[in-house]
Amino acid sequence: MTQPVPTALRALALALLLSPAAAQAHGIESSLTRLESLTDSLVLESHFSNGEPTSDAVVRLVAPDGESLELGRTNANGQLSFALPKQANGEWELQVDGGPGHRDYLEMPVQQGQAQLDKISQHSHGSTPLGWLGALGATAMLLGLQRIRRHR
Repeated sequence: MTQPVPTALRALALALLLSPAAAQAHGIESSLTRLESLTDSLVLESHFSNGEPTSDAVVRLVAPDGESLELGRTNANGQLSFALPKQANGEWELQVDGGPGHRDYLEMPVQQGQAQLDKISQHSHGSTPLGWLGALGATAMLLGLQRIRRHR
C-alpha cells in the first residue's frame, strides 16, 4: 500500500517548479562580433542554451547614464546588426529580452564609438532573492488553504 504524498510536500514541489530557477530552464547566451565593413556595425547573435535561435527578442542599448534605446528585434536566426553612437564612451549595456525568464545582458566597454569586444562580460537573468521569496510565499499560501479546508 502506498502512502499519499503530504499536501505540504506537494505545495513545496509546485512552488519550486514555478520558481525563477525553473523558469530559466533554457537561458539565453549571446555574443557580439564586428562586421568588417565601412560602417563598423556589430552583429549580436543570441541562442537559447538548447541551441535554438532567440528569434524576435527585443534588443536594447543602455547608455552609462541609464538612457535606453531600443535597437530592434532579432531575426529568425537570433541575429541583429547595429552600430554604436559615434562618440560613445564608458560602460554600455546590451539587453536581449526573449520574454519572461529569457534575458541576457552584455556589459560592453566602449571607447570613441568602438566596442571593446575582448572586455565584454555576460550576465544572464537568473533567479533573484525576490523570486525565491515569491516561491516561498506561494508555498505558505497553499499550506494555508490546505489548513482552511481541513477545519471545515
